Amino acid sequence: MKPPVAYQTLYEAGALASAARPRDLVSVVVSLHQYEAHIGECLDTVAAQQHRPLELIVVDDASRDQSAVAAAAWMARHAARFHAVALLRHRTNQGLAETRNTGFLRACAEHVMVLDADNGLYPRCIGRLLECKEDARAAVAYAQLAMFGDDEATGYADVWAPERFRPANYVDAMALVSRSAWAQVGGYDHLEYGWEDFDFWCKFVEAGLAGVFVPEMLCRYRVHQTSMLRSRTDLKRAQVIDQMMYRRPWLDLVD
Repeated sequence: MKPPVAYQTLYEAGALASAARPRDLVSVVVSLHQYEAHIGECLDTVAAQQHRPLELIVVDDASRDQSAVAAAAWMARHAARFHAVALLRHRTNQGLAETRNTGFLRACAEHVMVLDADNGLYPRCIGRLLECKEDARAAVAYAQLAMFGDDEATGYADVWAPERFRPANYVDAMALVSRSAWAQVGGYDHLEYGWEDFDFWCKFVEAGLAGVFVPEMLCRYRVHQTSMLRSRTDLKRAQVIDQMMYRRPWLDLVD
């Protein structure tokens, strides 16, 4: 694991790290960059979770807009809903992989819900994923996506099978991940044009870690032109594929 990225704590409230934690505590790690317009809506869906014991960690990756200000104001209004809340801000922009890694490093719980600030969760999401993850003794639990925004559609998730990753990724980053599994594979790696989540799941496959698919619509994925996928990754698709196949020779990706 690489050394932690330098950050400052802009806001925190709730239980101390050394305090007794609920056995079923889940840490929600929200990656935030330039999403001032969406962060409040995203966090509203976290607060609305039927599963009560939650730690909320928002990591702002040196946004140039008022994202961190909006997140701090939201936390000040809703901190009492959570076991603990923290707003962290990278001192310099580090990219999505390191933003998620910072959140995992700060998380107190073994179960970590990964969420980007432009997306959201349905109220049953965390409780249902936790139930299925524990029943299956899996390293990760994930559900089907409901796409909204510029397009409305059903996602592409399906049952976990290592060979299914060879031609393409089909598991979104929005998932409930074991912190111990994240540490075992060395966390997320920065990739120049994206696909950090695909690379992360490939590391799970290589480590022999298993996931469980919950075939229910539990997560909301926002489709919009300013997302990293649309604004960077899709424009550099050939380079991204070459990079992934160099890193993971067992893949068989096509442009």
